[in-house]
This record gives sequence, structure tokens and C-alpha cells, in this order.
Amino acid sequence: MSDFVIPVPPTACVPVASGGMFPVRRVYCIGRNYAAHAVEMGHDPEREAPFFFQKNPDDLNTSGSFPYPAQSSDVHHEAEVAVFLKSGGTNISPDDALDHVYGYALCLDMTRRDLQGIAKKAGRPWEIGKAFHASAPVGPVHRVAEVGHLDQGRITLHLNGVLKQDGDLNQMIWKVPEMISYLSEYYTLAPGDVILSGTPAGVGPVQKGDAMTIAVEGLGKMTITVT
Repeated sequence: MSDFVIPVPPTACVPVASGGMFPVRRVYCIGRNYAAHAVEMGHDPEREAPFFFQKNPDDLNTSGSFPYPAQSSDVHHEAEVAVFLKSGGTNISPDDALDHVYGYALCLDMTRRDLQGIAKKAGRPWEIGKAFHASAPVGPVHRVAEVGHLDQGRITLHLNGVLKQDGDLNQMIWKVPEMISYLSEYYTLAPGDVILSGTPAGVGPVQKGDAMTIAVEGLGKMTITVT
């Protein structure tokens, strides 16, 4: 007999390419982690302390489609890599950080840019623009044992066949080990945590019916339809 007073919500999970499911605990997202993207968003690209916001675990969307969200008329694509942790802790050294990585996946950080802009102007949190239903379309997790660690490689996004975002993972201001180490100074990281890497320049709006194709060297590509 259960002591839970309502049905237990399902665990958010992402398929693993070689089989099985990865259960998700938390989703951390780094902001403005590519200099060119910082510039296009009106900010100084100089290296400063990183900052993070969160999405909800069940915002990770494995359906292959992206439902255009309510209360927005300016939704943008942001091509990213998701880092999946198999272990964690506090005050993790950058030299040890990659030992905690289970694998990587293609991911999109979809953004209600108009609502994010209103929140920024008012000095409020970004979640209304970032952490909405199905806002992180994600592909299967590729294990480190199969793809290695992704510290370089081209990342692109085509919208309806037209190249919009084009960068390299080596252009990240804060690399994966540094992100893990920094987060672990402020949070206790744990198995099931996911970190989104930030996006290169070229973000822009999508409309219903659009097809977004993200590709990263070593992870292949995936196409997400806006519905």
C-alpha cells in the first residue's frame, strides 16, 4: 500500500542510442557560452563568470516534433549539445569532471524570445521564456564509450534546408569540464543531471510547419518539425 496521496508522476527519461533509458533529475543550461551569440544578443563576449538557468526534466522532448507554445509570437531555435551525468558531487575539479559524464546528445533550447525579453527588462527570472512544455527537443544519448568526449566538432542548424547556425564546439567560452566544476561549487550534482552547452550565433524565429535539422560531428543529426 502506497503512502503517496496522488499518483506518482512519471520519471522523465531520454533513450540511450545503444539501448535503455536515461532518467533525468535536473536540467541546467548555460547562457551566452559562444562569443558570437553573446554579441548578437547585445552583450560583451568577454569571458566572465558563467551563469545558468534551469529547464524542467520533462521539458526534454523526445517526440521528434516541437509544439509551438502558447502566449508567444517569437519563438527561437538554439542548437546545443546536452551533457548527461552518471555521477556527481560537490567541488569537482575540472581535471576530474569528465569522469562524471555518461554521454552526449543533440538538443535544442527553444526560447519564447518575446517573453524572455520582457523578463530581462523587468529583472525577472527567465523561466517563462525558457522552461515551458517540450522546450528542449533532444535526441538519443550517445555513451562516452562509443563517441568519446566532444571538445570540438562542427555544430549546425538548418531551418527548412537553409543554414542558420554554424559553429564549432571548441568555440565554447566555458568548456564541459569547467561547466561541471563551476556548477558543483553551487549545487550538489548527481546521476541524472543534464547540462545544456549553450548555442552558437544565428538563432532566429520558427513558425508552424518549419523543419529544424541540428547536426553535431560525432552525434549525427536530427530533424524536428514545428507543429
